[in-house]
Amino acid sequence: MHAHFLDTVGETVSPEYLAHHGVTYEAFATDPAVYQAPLDALKAKNGYIQQDIVALSPQTPGLDAICAKFIEEHTHSDDEVRFVLEGEGVFDIRDDADRWMRVTVEAGDLIVVPAGRNHRFLLTEAKLIRCVRLFQDAAGWVPNYRNP
Repeated sequence: MHAHFLDTVGETVSPEYLAHHGVTYEAFATDPAVYQAPLDALKAKNGYIQQDIVALSPQTPGLDAICAKFIEEHTHSDDEVRFVLEGEGVFDIRDDADRWMRVTVEAGDLIVVPAGRNHRFLLTEAKLIRCVRLFQDAAGWVPNYRNP
């Protein structure tokens, strides 16, 4: 994970700062024999009932349209939980002072953006990510845009 503020050159964001703003970050191996136990613990702790894997790549049909849904600032009524297995992605997340924190996640990174936290998501230039998603309710993943 690499994290910094978008409005201040060189000012990094620590996992502790993310946690202070409700965002969980952890890292562990991408081997299912390693990652499933911590994901199961997280599921039990937070009431996540569904788990799946999503993959986006340059070969994904309609990739630009899919990505366009999440580039605009939005929230969800459910936590957004992603454990990256391959590739990388970028979460821009608002802190409590309304500053953008840019968090780039890569293989082995787990991020939990809490329900109600304004954020947006984009792919890096490689346009490749494969990750495990956890949900309390799949309907909660619908984006609620800040500026419709």
